[in-house]
Amino acid sequence: MTKALTLFPPTRTEALTRLAQFLPHAGRDYASKRNFDLGEGRHVHVSTLSPYLRHRLLTEQDVIEATLKRHSAEASEKFIQEVFWRTYWKGWLELRPTVWRDYQRSLVRSLDDIQTQSGLRARWEDACKGETGIACFDHWAQELVRTGYLHNHARMWFASIWVFTLNLPWQTGADFFLRHLLDGDPASNTLSWRWVAGIQTPGKTYLARPDNIAKYTYGRFRPDGLAREAPALQAPAKPDVRPPGDLPAPAKGKRTGLILHNDDLSPQAVLQAAGPVHATFCLTTTDRLSPLKPAEHVAEFTSHAMQDVTRRWAEQLGTTTQGSTAQEIDAWADAQGLEQIVTAYAPVGPNADTLAAVQACDVVRIRRAYDSAAWPGATHGFFKFKETIPDLITRMGQNATTG
Repeated sequence: MTKALTLFPPTRTEALTRLAQFLPHAGRDYASKRNFDLGEGRHVHVSTLSPYLRHRLLTEQDVIEATLKRHSAEASEKFIQEVFWRTYWKGWLELRPTVWRDYQRSLVRSLDDIQTQSGLRARWEDACKGETGIACFDHWAQELVRTGYLHNHARMWFASIWVFTLNLPWQTGADFFLRHLLDGDPASNTLSWRWVAGIQTPGKTYLARPDNIAKYTYGRFRPDGLAREAPALQAPAKPDVRPPGDLPAPAKGKRTGLILHNDDLSPQAVLQAAGPVHATFCLTTTDRLSPLKPAEHVAEFTSHAMQDVTRRWAEQLGTTTQGSTAQEIDAWADAQGLEQIVTAYAPVGPNADTLAAVQACDVVRIRRAYDSAAWPGATHGFFKFKETIPDLITRMGQNATTG
């Protein structure tokens, strides 16, 4: 087992344990200390729940409800907002899916440039290995490769140095993160890198400053030679918003199969909507996160998390089959004699692409009430979105469905 999985055991039990341990600190303690990066193995001022939220071994609703039982809305405002940031990013990309396609195409072009330009290739290789000579950056690169995790503030500094000091394409930095982060997903990862580069909010960039790094690492690092300016990168205009739309409900009485995927590993909501399922297909698409090979721990986390889910829900899932392609799903559906397939809604990314290519029978996607309520509000920036958070929390209580 990789070090990343010893640090982040991929089970719901571990997720609930971490949540319980963090809850006493989710109020004013988090608000005042969340930006301090103490280093590998010492991320005590943040929840470290993101790998579990990314795969929904633990849902956003689980975390928000537990927090508000312990703290007032005012005291826990900063932490609640951070949970909603992930929701906002997913909603934003869901309303503009072509941004993910554009990123994928531009990444391929950037990787081609790396193969043909020796100076660019050398800088990219040094950055990925953590051998740039910038001590803090190299430390974070190596920590990420070892553990699959970085403090959020370190991610911002790292991305800024990648783009503005090392002059590397932002897409290759986003790809480096996506290939190594246990919590990496197409929305939060891509859009966060776009934000640092001045694309997501046009003209607004993030500049890593030595004094800021020194302050929030308690003096562990004060790098020399960082870029002093962060000019926004050029990019196409944002596409028009595409509303998510309504989804049909599963038909009753049909022979039904379930697809589990790593965008949502809390199947209770789907099982409640679909009724009994005859068999389950465990879909794994981590190999399609990047044109390059993702880190071993990324696939390993998904595989072990899937095993945890199928073990806990064995009586309701029927026989289980594993695979990674639409063709394998089609063959499974035919062999099981299925009349419909149900699955948790997969947001923009490899799972959604794979499910869209299934032809054997209807695939009924079940979107959580939480997502249906929140995503349409991601039409502008987060600061407009956060105005809707109190109403979303109220609606969440009215439509409680946890996994």
